[in-house]
Amino acid sequence: MTTFTKSGLAAAMLAVFAYLPLHANAALFDDDEARKAILDLRAKVEAMRNELGGRIDTKADKSSTLDLVNQHEGTMAEIAKLRGQIEVLANEIANTQKRQKDFYLDLDARIRKLEPRQVNIDGKEAAVDPAEQKAYDAALLLFKAGDYKNAGLALGDFVRMYPESGYAANAQYWLGNSHYALKDCKAAILAQQVVVKAYPDSPRAADALLNIASCQTELKALPNAKKTLNELISKYPDSEAAATAKERLKAK
Repeated sequence: MTTFTKSGLAAAMLAVFAYLPLHANAALFDDDEARKAILDLRAKVEAMRNELGGRIDTKADKSSTLDLVNQHEGTMAEIAKLRGQIEVLANEIANTQKRQKDFYLDLDARIRKLEPRQVNIDGKEAAVDPAEQKAYDAALLLFKAGDYKNAGLALGDFVRMYPESGYAANAQYWLGNSHYALKDCKAAILAQQVVVKAYPDSPRAADALLNIASCQTELKALPNAKKTLNELISKYPDSEAAATAKERLKAK
């Protein structure tokens, strides 16, 4: 067996405790490794304490050893405290990362809601942004509810704000119908003429001409009405509006 002197024993114990802080620092980087190191150190110190207890005879030596053991226990407590702090920090980091991820997911969802989306309007694809869609839907809802005055105001605002919209031709057409529903034939004719001139390729153009002819008939402008019906048949011969125009001409 190896024989320890007082100074040798003290040096051995100091070497052990000089080794402890290194493993305490390791806990800051790897909790599993730190836990294993702590268990190993406790086992080594316990073994040394048992061996030293049997070898040291003097009260002074025993007292010195107990002091070192107490220091060891204090170091173990400090390591445990640091390990607890590491766990708290790791939990806070995980929570922060989750909040950041949720934030970016929410931001991405909000941005997507603001981005234009492709919509099929009368057989054609058009990019429509959410505000544009909302404004058109709200205006059309007023018309369908029979609130023609406010529908006309909303549709007029829409065509001014979104002149290039895929819904512009339809909005202009329903604007004319709003005026017609309010018995304002002159305003209705002007609105439908915009549809015919600005959006000649729109499916609403033929219907706009038919509505113009209806307004002209109500205003007793029969020659103008007949001219408009013939224009309708000439420009849009295959449309349902053209078939209606032919029936009206036969009745005149």
